[in-house]
Amino acid sequence: MQQFDENLIKSKPLLLKYQQILLEWQKKVNLISNSTINDIWQRHIMDSAQLYPLIPSKAKILLDVGSGAGFPGIVLAILNKTLNGPLKQVFLVESDLKKSLFLQEVNRQLGLNVEVLPKRMESVDIAPDVITARAVAAVPELLKLVDKNVSRETLMLFLKGKNVDKELQNIPKCYMIQKKQSLLSADGCVLMIRKGKHG
Repeated sequence: MQQFDENLIKSKPLLLKYQQILLEWQKKVNLISNSTINDIWQRHIMDSAQLYPLIPSKAKILLDVGSGAGFPGIVLAILNKTLNGPLKQVFLVESDLKKSLFLQEVNRQLGLNVEVLPKRMESVDIAPDVITARAVAAVPELLKLVDKNVSRETLMLFLKGKNVDKELQNIPKCYMIQKKQSLLSADGCVLMIRKGKHG
């Protein structure tokens, strides 16, 4: 937790700038639920940031599925920039045009190593080292969406809520799944998933 807090402190100026841009755009585009606007820092930014220490030191390419308002993809790109992290490229997949324009504007203003892909995941042909997702789909559906982009070296990091055990009931045996308790929520967890040798 100490490392987590130190990461946030070092990255706070850029993260606050991102929060400011988000709040400006929220007036015109529905990026996040209005009920969470007063709790962006903990509910969205800190929740996303807990994935950063789990990114392998040799990872070069991260692919964020259904980026929406940029959680976790933009947050991870900010941390990677301010902490001189290993990632050379962060791809944000977002099919909603208004949200993808928002992500491009954040990237422009903050000078991140991000490329926004305004398309559906099915048409993305990238082989990343890490795949992230938050509030996109149930785990079985997510795994189908990214299957063609996954090798045995790929680490998937999915932020999930209290229904996670139900979602994990019918997962193919080729996936190795580790569940870590969320640092922010008693109901939340992080799934660390890799494809096994039979995948």
